[in-house]
This record gives sequence, C-alpha cells and structure tokens, in this order.
Amino acid sequence: MVSIAAVLLLALSSAVVRADAIIARNASLEASDDGWLLSSDFQITLSAPVEEALSKGITLFFILELDVSRARWYWFDQRAGVAAQSYRLGYNTLTRQYRLSAGTLFQNFTTLEEALAVLGRVRRRPMLAPAALVPGNTYAAAVRMRLDLSQLPRPFQARPFATREWSLASEWYRFSVSP
Repeated sequence: MVSIAAVLLLALSSAVVRADAIIARNASLEASDDGWLLSSDFQITLSAPVEEALSKGITLFFILELDVSRARWYWFDQRAGVAAQSYRLGYNTLTRQYRLSAGTLFQNFTTLEEALAVLGRVRRRPMLAPAALVPGNTYAAAVRMRLDLSQLPRPFQARPFATREWSLASEWYRFSVSP
C-alpha cells in the first residue's frame, strides 16, 4: 500500500513540474506605425528528454500565439486579431553552440540558459496590423508559448509514452488592451 502511494505522489509531483515548464510572466501590446507590438516574458524550463534530444541535434520549434477579442453583450465576442510567431532552437554538436532563429534572423549562444532567456524575452514583436484595434474599445488579449510537437521528427511524434515530457506549453496569459 505504501509503494502505491509513493508512486502516485511521484507521478503527481512530476506532472506539476512539467505543467510549469513554460510560465508566462507578463504581456502588453503597444501601438506603433508598423502595427501593434507585443512585449512579453516567459520562463522556459525544458524537461530532461527534451533537453537530451536538443543536445543530440533535434531542432525544437516554439510557437508564440496572440489572440485578441472584444466582448459584445448582444452576440459572440468579436475577434480582433490572431497572430503566431515561430521560433527554432537547435544545437550544433560541432561548434557546441545553440542557435535561436525567428524567420531569417538568428543568434548563437554558448549555453542553453542564455538561449532560453532570449527565447522567453519577447520585445516589441509586430503581431497585429495598425487598424486591428479601434480606439475607444477595450479588448481582451491572451498570449502563450508552446513547443510545437507537429514539427518534431516522426519518431518523436509517434511515442505516446513521451507526451508528458514533451508537452511544454504555458497557460494563456490574459490582459486587457485599451487603445
């Protein structure tokens, strides 16, 4: 009986650690001539199997998602904008450097901690068109970051036992925007 309780306690504690692998700390949208710019902070911690796969050359794809809507009392909420930005994190075993890419831009790092810190620090990222939010309205915005499992090589997608260790996603961080 004691061994079953210990196993359940261990399983619950490991699930809590995995659930907090990516934590959204704050977020804001600011207007500019180029559109609405997102700034946000995430604390990212990789699980042991994900970190091991990265160290062996498997590229990880992270998705930053933004959803903005306006509440209406007479009908469903009006979606003002949805945007996503993809990031790639890889490790080169020859140079022993981590490479973080967003589109055609990239940056190299000597440690995984540095790469994850920069990945988690989103600053003035253009996400919505200038006309997406109308002045005088209040909008509900939500942002999150997650590991995109569909971009992993097929062997990693097919292992059902690894889903807990590989399910890295933050909760939606909700905030209001009043242009």
